[in-house]
Amino acid sequence: MKNTFLSYFRSKVRVCVKGKNIERFLKRLHMKNIELYEIEYVKYDEANIIIQKTDYEKVEEIKTIYEISITQVYGMERIKQVLFKNKYMILAFCIGIVFLFVLTHTIFEVEVIHNSKEMRNLLQEELSLNGIDKWKPVKSYQEIQKIKNIILEKYKDKIEWLEIENVGTKYIVRLEERIVMEEPIQYPLQDIVSKKSAILLRIEAESGEIIKNINDYVKAGDTVISGNIKLNEEMKQQVAANGKIYGEVWYKSTVEYPLSYYEEKETGKKNNVYTYQFLNKRIELLNFHSYKNKKIEAKTIWKSNLFPISFARENQKEIVIIDETYSKEEAIEKAKEAAIKKIEDQLSEKEEIIRVQQLKVEENERTIVVELFFAVLEDITDTKPIEPITIEQ
Repeated sequence: MKNTFLSYFRSKVRVCVKGKNIERFLKRLHMKNIELYEIEYVKYDEANIIIQKTDYEKVEEIKTIYEISITQVYGMERIKQVLFKNKYMILAFCIGIVFLFVLTHTIFEVEVIHNSKEMRNLLQEELSLNGIDKWKPVKSYQEIQKIKNIILEKYKDKIEWLEIENVGTKYIVRLEERIVMEEPIQYPLQDIVSKKSAILLRIEAESGEIIKNINDYVKAGDTVISGNIKLNEEMKQQVAANGKIYGEVWYKSTVEYPLSYYEEKETGKKNNVYTYQFLNKRIELLNFHSYKNKKIEAKTIWKSNLFPISFARENQKEIVIIDETYSKEEAIEKAKEAAIKKIEDQLSEKEEIIRVQQLKVEENERTIVVELFFAVLEDITDTKPIEPITIEQ
């Protein structure tokens, strides 16, 4: 059976033999040890025989007056013929298989499921560092377990439980945040005082006695929440006063703003381009992402010493050009916006600008100078230690 199977792949040819006395020719082939796998008589002077392809040259040598020609091939030779005839179709099929393999073994999405944006960003970064990211190869089960253990060990104080599930070409990552019980902060005996002059607008006391009222005017150092607890003017207890106080604080701001403004701002988009230059003519080669406005850093790759020809590699950065001219009123509004943004950038979540008032405007040849008054709701919390005293029971 083994020989029969191997013989199927041997290269054989069907040869048409024409001439008188075919039998005598076939005997000569047999005498030359040429194996005949099949003999088919077509006419008295014509027959078809099947022989090994390697024996065909021997047949050519002894054919003398006989006409011989190959009419069909078998075995490996036939396979080669079919492969060559369909080479483009086979090539396309192989490329398709490779492409399909690459597609099914590439990560197209990594989804981290958790309520905290901070934890999602942290885990996305760690997964990317360990090779789990868009356009990266799909990991094996053992690799995923190894990565999971690395992350859990690195963030054992933040992550309690982590699951990385592979769904097709997507990874779904779930985690449970570790809850760490923080020890309560032990504050020293203190008062909560105002750190600047203001009108009190909000008092949030956690401990201590509030001794000022909303809309009271306070100066820097005035106590708002006292650590000395009194009843009928008699000291009953001393505690660490704790809380937050907010007040209306006042500022003056002077802003100078140009009547004309020009700026080149980078968008963050970059592109590497090869260029050809002849005389003063510059040609970009295969640039599929051409920018309207750009900054160029060029490095010459080759330059001819005989002709004004050169090749260069350019690092192009897209820019947006702002070129504007303002009226007096527009410049004043721009100045106000700039001053407001500067103050807002310094405020916390619970702080805000209450009102803005324009005090005066000076117009110069090229600029506008605007003086503004701001009333700001601001955290004015400060602390002041208090001396412990003995309280008689």
